[in-house]
Amino acid sequence: MLKQTISELISKAITKAQKEGKLPAFDLPEIVIEHPQNPDHGDYSCSVPLKLTKIVKMKPMDIAKDIIGSIPASPEIEKVDVAPPGFINFTLKKVWLAKEVNDVLKNGANYGNINAGQGKRIQIEFVSVNPTGPLHVGHGRGAVIGSTLCNVMTAAGFDVTKEYYFNDSGSQMDSFRQSLWARYQQALGKDAAMPEHGYMGEYMVELAQEIKEKEGDRFLKMPPAEGVEKLGEIGLARVLETTREDLKTLRVEYDVWYSEKTLYEKGQFDIIMKLLREKGYVAEKDGAIWFSSTALGEDKDNVIVRSNGSPTYFAADIAYHYNKFIERKFDKVIDIWGADHMGHVSRMKAVVSALGIDPSRLEIIINQMVTMRRGGEIVRISRRTGDMITLRELLDEAGTDACRFILLSRAASSQMDFDIELAKKQSAENPVYYVQYAHARIASILKVAEEKGATDEGGDVSLLTTEPELTLIRKMLQLPELVETIAQTLEPHHLTYYAQDLATVFHAFYKDCRVVSDDKAMTSARLKLIKAAKLVLGRTLNLMGMDAPERM
Repeated sequence: MLKQTISELISKAITKAQKEGKLPAFDLPEIVIEHPQNPDHGDYSCSVPLKLTKIVKMKPMDIAKDIIGSIPASPEIEKVDVAPPGFINFTLKKVWLAKEVNDVLKNGANYGNINAGQGKRIQIEFVSVNPTGPLHVGHGRGAVIGSTLCNVMTAAGFDVTKEYYFNDSGSQMDSFRQSLWARYQQALGKDAAMPEHGYMGEYMVELAQEIKEKEGDRFLKMPPAEGVEKLGEIGLARVLETTREDLKTLRVEYDVWYSEKTLYEKGQFDIIMKLLREKGYVAEKDGAIWFSSTALGEDKDNVIVRSNGSPTYFAADIAYHYNKFIERKFDKVIDIWGADHMGHVSRMKAVVSALGIDPSRLEIIINQMVTMRRGGEIVRISRRTGDMITLRELLDEAGTDACRFILLSRAASSQMDFDIELAKKQSAENPVYYVQYAHARIASILKVAEEKGATDEGGDVSLLTTEPELTLIRKMLQLPELVETIAQTLEPHHLTYYAQDLATVFHAFYKDCRVVSDDKAMTSARLKLIKAAKLVLGRTLNLMGMDAPERM
């Protein structure tokens, strides 16, 4: 990529300046290449002279001049200059820029792909909600962030496994089974009380009624413990089925659905307990078994087996991450968790270290809460049931593309507002509509060209010399750079800003440059350009898991 090319030019120029005695010897710092905020300053900029000023005891402007004096000519670069207080700015050749249109078209649907990952195996686990009820909007945010990140990491050359971990054992599942048992009995006319900490939502009433209609009263004829267990199995399966359906509607699918119960059935829990004991990270007190987190710098130790002998969720997570790193040998693991798991991050890193795994191989992203609004009014409950607003309700009202775009539009670490009324608007106010309209507009132009017999065959891209044309090309060429950046930062929300910027640049081009005209040569060249723009817009939408419509 061009950023890497420019970085190498600067690195070689510094080495040359050192050999010539213009600069003293020093170890090269990281050379960061960015886009200047002001386009008048060029296409790319480097601030390395500002970093070097304390090392070489020279003014940054003088350092910059010594560096650019050693930068050789290159086929991409028109000029290199220095700007206060010590930036090196690069301006690309217009001819080179125009030729890149052909490169975009040549790459087709693979445009934007890079090989940063070199096939390394990454597991991305996201959503992973306890199967005790329907998904809500916050879960949807994690689903969109996770699935988009999977798309980008795949485009960046990683071998990605998308995984959903479901807790099908433990105290919450016991509560779920008891709650469903009570609602099932009530559906059959029995006087049954809900458990104290049961699941009170209307969805439990509906689930019990659905099971009653299909299964009748057969569970009441079993011994109570067996009836609760069998009913719970059906309830769990139905909740998981609904979860899969909702996520599929959101265009989220997984390679693996991983059961917590199997960690005990297949022995991973026993293995990690043995390992932690051997390494001296287990202590027994108050009748419980604790992970000695304080030995690894944590503020407090953490229970892994309760005094009643039941493992905690933390114990299951330890076994699960042992399976990820040691048994399945993933090079890197990325967990995307909800805001309520913030306190779980440091102890998870600590226990991974205790298992002998480099904790830097584990990345944990916490996605913050979503506030639902209708215009200026906060919406807290469902119109249908009086309970929480489910993901399914939001998808039915706002549509998948709008939900994905808006839920992706802020950094995971930021709390966000979701305006349902804005998501439904068919106007430029709605960001997803604005971006998709640009794609549909290009499709419309291409259709008009086809009807008039105009084609891009033999189109000479060197005719693309005006600023609107070149600005569009510059923006298109940023997609591979963005894929690399997201792969490094794990921040896929940047795609939404890029998509809007690209749409804006295209709309500006469309306003100033007539594509289909009496000038056949210019028509062919501009048809090539908008085909490339359509391809990049479509690729960006696809990375975000959204449709690229041909008409709107």
